[in-house]
Amino acid sequence: MKILILGAGQVGTSVAENLVSEHNDITVIDTDGARLSVLQDRLDLRGLMGNGTHVSTLQEAGAADADLFISCVTADESNLVACKIAKKVFNVPRCIARVRSSEFLDHEELMAEDGFDVDHLICPERSVTSYIEKLVDIPEALQVVDFAGGRVCAVTVRAAAGSPLADQPIQTLRERLPGADVRIIAIFRNNRLVPPEGDTRIEPGDEVLFLANTRHVRQIIRELRESDKRVKRVMIAGGGNIGLRLARGISDHCDVKVIERNRKRCEFLATQLPSRSLILNGDATDENLLEDENVAEMDLFLALTSDDEDNIMSSLLAKRMGARRVIALIGRKSYGELMEGGRIDIAISPSEATIGELLRYVRRGDVVSVHRLRHGVTEALEAIAHGDAKSSKVVGRRIEDIDLPQGATIGAVVRQDEVLMAHHDTVIESDDHVIVFVAHQRLIAQVEKLFQVSATFF
Repeated sequence: MKILILGAGQVGTSVAENLVSEHNDITVIDTDGARLSVLQDRLDLRGLMGNGTHVSTLQEAGAADADLFISCVTADESNLVACKIAKKVFNVPRCIARVRSSEFLDHEELMAEDGFDVDHLICPERSVTSYIEKLVDIPEALQVVDFAGGRVCAVTVRAAAGSPLADQPIQTLRERLPGADVRIIAIFRNNRLVPPEGDTRIEPGDEVLFLANTRHVRQIIRELRESDKRVKRVMIAGGGNIGLRLARGISDHCDVKVIERNRKRCEFLATQLPSRSLILNGDATDENLLEDENVAEMDLFLALTSDDEDNIMSSLLAKRMGARRVIALIGRKSYGELMEGGRIDIAISPSEATIGELLRYVRRGDVVSVHRLRHGVTEALEAIAHGDAKSSKVVGRRIEDIDLPQGATIGAVVRQDEVLMAHHDTVIESDDHVIVFVAHQRLIAQVEKLFQVSATFF
């Protein structure tokens, strides 16, 4: 595909990194020449310095024959205007805009052909908030992603010493929970991927990625570690868009405290959150403030400011002072990988939480969702099978007869309300939601082709 990306910030860079590795022809537009130079040195792409809301800039970038335009600069208005120009002047088939404001998200009519003419909107703040809310609901998990409208979950949990499955082979899980719909997809041991076989032993400290019917998730977690008590008391450092969205989303079942430096922002937060939420004007790296607000009694401390260093420092401080669990928003990938699993329980990358939402619009075939798992070590796709045995390479075939590339695995099939864990003799039917895991990103294009129907189907 020929893809134009407007904006070389965190989101734009993350998108470019993912799409370049799949041999796409990519041009990145930005007004910052130095930032573009760094990108061009690292990645096989073209950088163009200019304003993406100018027709001449888009023309020079090659918009006339582009397949996809992704606009992800900081300002919502610039993204929407750039998409409008790309669509109306250059007839780009698909335009995607990143927006922050819920005003645009709540009024889809503005994105119609007679409006901004945007095919898809992505909102990093909404994606990150949704991701964190799942971690609040399942406090034992390191990562939780949904498939098939929430009927199936992929969950990563760190196995604990003394748990029923510690030092036991994987096949023990099936013996202990014969009625549970579950499949262990991968084991990460000391940052190394261990292929899960029936006789593979789960060691304490292993990160176990499993796919399960959502109804059985808590049963399975109890086999890997002791259940944590429900999250009730939450402290959020940072009252920006993500902090506000999260506080609003969990305030009905959690006691929430928000620490925000900017006094005017505090006053705004007070008008947006329920009266039972406590808004504090202060610095989350202030030890005295954390002590006064009883951080030691918090079930969860979340550092969600826009500053990586502040998030790291406040999280480390909160953990040292007794917070049961800490989660930090860390934009720099290297920082996140360095800090996670030590004193900081979970490091969340905003770009990684967003990239899955965006990739679903780039994939061929009817791909419903795409998720990056464990910092991109593996990727999961949910694709819908269409056609029949003549027009499709998967419909009407048993899984063992499907020509999957080596390194790709079908984890589960969701058929209406029925969840089927994949076995070698499971037959794929039309309209099935098929969840596929790939060990290497380069395999994705081959998997996508499997789910494309031939022209005779139409």
